[in-house]
Amino acid sequence: MSAIADIEIPVDQLLAPQAPRTLEETGLSADAVSSLLMKSLYGGEASGADLSCGLGLPYAILEPLIERARVEQLVEVKRGLGTGTAGYRYALTDGGRDRARRYLDACGYVGAAPVPLDQYTVFMAATSSHQPHITEERVAAGFSHLIVQPEMFAQLGPAISARRALFLYGPPGNGKSVMGEGIGRVLGGDVYVPHAIDVDGQIITMFDPVTHQGREREDDDSLIRSEEAIDARWLRIRRPVITVGGELTLDMLDLRFNQLSGYYEAPLQLKANAGVLVIDDFGRQRVEARELLNRWVVPLESRVDYLSLHTGRKFQVPFDVMIVFSTNLEPRSLADEAFLRRIPYKILAKNPTRAQYSSIFEMNCRRHGVDFDPRHVDYLHDRYYAARGLPMRACHPRDLIDQIVTLCRYRRSPLAITADLLDTVCESYFLNDAQG
Repeated sequence: MSAIADIEIPVDQLLAPQAPRTLEETGLSADAVSSLLMKSLYGGEASGADLSCGLGLPYAILEPLIERARVEQLVEVKRGLGTGTAGYRYALTDGGRDRARRYLDACGYVGAAPVPLDQYTVFMAATSSHQPHITEERVAAGFSHLIVQPEMFAQLGPAISARRALFLYGPPGNGKSVMGEGIGRVLGGDVYVPHAIDVDGQIITMFDPVTHQGREREDDDSLIRSEEAIDARWLRIRRPVITVGGELTLDMLDLRFNQLSGYYEAPLQLKANAGVLVIDDFGRQRVEARELLNRWVVPLESRVDYLSLHTGRKFQVPFDVMIVFSTNLEPRSLADEAFLRRIPYKILAKNPTRAQYSSIFEMNCRRHGVDFDPRHVDYLHDRYYAARGLPMRACHPRDLIDQIVTLCRYRRSPLAITADLLDTVCESYFLNDAQG
């Protein structure tokens, strides 16, 4: 398998996978790489350098495989550009197209060569062992975009440091859903994810442009690199933070096999490895909460997960992901004591105090470039919260100011907060019959 440089890795520095130098170091068979070559050429001719870039493998590994295909009269040279065979333009012969079509019928995956499961497991273990050191200052910086109660900081810090499951509960509208983003900011940095992994010849796609944010291969001091190049089968991404809500079903936590394409898509928790997976509005999913919790029992306890291929083959994968269960329902109505024990950190997201509400109001005024006047908070408190017995929620300042901004634009009037505007938006925001 490809090596990971045996060096002392400082915290907060990015561990990069080392590029393989030989076919053996890829962990793949010659036939597996040859099939990818043939399928890549099925779309049209390409140079040796193009094939190297597309498969994410050094041309020195591909060259003998291309030469073998030429000897077998599966591939031919159309023309040569520059010096060396890397500049040759290759195309499939009729026999090569027949061979490539059979490969595509068996598995339609075309792209970067997959990383074998054992290499993925080793690299993820190395990545996990060099997580950044979490401090109070780092937590405060990660949540600087939110107004968080001091007692929550004291609980969040150890939970993030341990990277164990977290249960966030409490009234709606107090920022539980955005906590996952804050945790991701605290962990920070980038990680590497393979385009795909190989399990007994079966392809599982890992990189998802919807949930992963690709990053440029920056040549900076944060990158731990050896004298070798970085393995191009891996993609550098921002540490993943994946949020899923009421649409979550059990089958989204298992491999999804596409009968037409002949390969798999990784489940959510595998895509979120080295990052955060937020189960938002927990208890309101299309699947029963207890069924969902039972699915997590083994991974939360052992830090490994088990997946199954459609062939019946069951295999183990790393479960290096921080799960955040976020709910406004009573926790004991969702899980029994045995399961709650497996979630060591349980944090109540309380309603903001009047001072915290004022700070949130001021922060959202700054966001829109509106002058902040504390008398507006006093007005809201006396006329609505105290008079109607309404609880203050952390989301209220944002929502009310957003409505004022929209209303001013609609009326084509100067952007400013007035008592009249507050009354207008409050009458449409709060229920008229709300009595506590």
